[in-house]
Amino acid sequence: MKLDNPHIPETRITLGTRPAVHSAYLLALFFLLCLTLLPGAARAATDWSDEVVYFVLIDRFADGDRTNDRGVERRNPGGFHGGDLKGLTGQLDELADLGITALWINPVQKQITQSFYASAPAKLGIPEFRHFGFHGYWIDDFTAMEPHFGSLDDLKKLVEEAHKRHIKVLLDVVYNHAGYGSSYASRRTSDGQGWLRTGEGNCDVDPLTCAVGGLPDFRTELPEVRDYLLNANIGLAKQAGVDGFRLDTFKHIATDFWLEHRRRTREQLGKDFFLLAEYWGGTAGSLDPFFERDEIDAGFDFSFKGSCEAFANGRGRAVAYGSYLGSRHKVRKGYLLAHYLSSHDEPMALYDLNGDKDKFRICAAIQMTSIGMPVIYYGEEVARAGSEWPLNRTDMPWGERDILPGKGLARDEAMRDFYKKLLHIRHRHSALTRGDYTLLTGPKDAVLAFLRQDEQYNDSVMVLVNREDKVSEADFVAPDNWNRQPVMDDLTNIAVTTSAGHIRLTMAPRSVRIFSVSSGKVEH
Repeated sequence: MKLDNPHIPETRITLGTRPAVHSAYLLALFFLLCLTLLPGAARAATDWSDEVVYFVLIDRFADGDRTNDRGVERRNPGGFHGGDLKGLTGQLDELADLGITALWINPVQKQITQSFYASAPAKLGIPEFRHFGFHGYWIDDFTAMEPHFGSLDDLKKLVEEAHKRHIKVLLDVVYNHAGYGSSYASRRTSDGQGWLRTGEGNCDVDPLTCAVGGLPDFRTELPEVRDYLLNANIGLAKQAGVDGFRLDTFKHIATDFWLEHRRRTREQLGKDFFLLAEYWGGTAGSLDPFFERDEIDAGFDFSFKGSCEAFANGRGRAVAYGSYLGSRHKVRKGYLLAHYLSSHDEPMALYDLNGDKDKFRICAAIQMTSIGMPVIYYGEEVARAGSEWPLNRTDMPWGERDILPGKGLARDEAMRDFYKKLLHIRHRHSALTRGDYTLLTGPKDAVLAFLRQDEQYNDSVMVLVNREDKVSEADFVAPDNWNRQPVMDDLTNIAVTTSAGHIRLTMAPRSVRIFSVSSGKVEH
């Protein structure tokens, strides 16, 4: 059964257009494209290695404009809750203070107005509910803004204010599909072909022609469809001034589309426009062909979340997990893995760890000291309550602050302080963002220990993790350049002394130590 949402005036977006080009220019572009396909010729955008990304579902974050709240159903886990672009803009100081440097927001184009009845997993105890496109992925019109999120001017203001705080903005964009029952079902090309593919298909057999989640699949192989989608998303980016795209359902569109997408984004949005792909199940190995062809700058590492949760929960040996962390460094030079603990598509990490905040802190610390581009899912830094879909999309908790929709929801300020320290440490040490990795843990060691080193800036960081529920003894060789220098625990601002070139200490249960050379009080 479908139920309509009350109408809110929408804002139109001006479509980008392809400029007329001379045949000689097209020939030049052809040769440039050929060059990008040569081994070693790929060239990524400006390095984002130092960025820490914060992912927000706009509707769940902060309500800054009550005039677009018609149809809001805050008790409905699948309904609109009232968050908008103005509300997010109003909380940028909160995010800047945390230390994030890039903001990823969900798609902002107009959503289908109808809802569908949905059922959550029985164990969650949630009755059947109506599911709307509050998340932004059920687009009905690529040339209009979703009124619940705000206007194009609101988006421009968000980007402008973020840039004032040295925060880049990644806009989530969809090319693969439209929303259920979308108006695009009636669209035809000039020669009469439908824009959408009929039938669901099998994504395991053919990921390019299947309908992901039953969503209407765009026939992006048709030039008219391709041009429309590219012009719409690139045109929106140009008007808003965003710094890059997060590319939804990347594996379900062919390489020739993404090569054309790369060419046009560079041509129309600048050579440093950043592209982060959601390739479901992606790892350093499976993403490498796309890096080699320079289709994207980064891809999500889907292995990190589960691996860290398993380690924190006591599975496997510390040395095995340490080897896994080292394998993540096998990424093509100039390209990045984006690693996360929670997302809107997977269960919350704190939930997977049975609510154990000490275990969660371990994973957060490993995330922020590992190679790649860390992604924080909104509210993780304050231990947002949540579980699996649809309760992995709960409201941002604001405690006693008068901010809807999450006013009155508990938040853990101590956890936020811990995150803030971690981000400060990451920004302070180039070794953590671009340094090499050396595993110090041996086969019989209970403590995970690894060293990150950036020789260019003579920066070294040693990370020790005790996942046990009891104290553990740590004894590891310190880097040669640490001899006769005070060694600081960056988390506590307390120094430790080295003995005969070793760092020896007793680690508290489920604890993390992050050491670097500095000055400070000596720990006894």
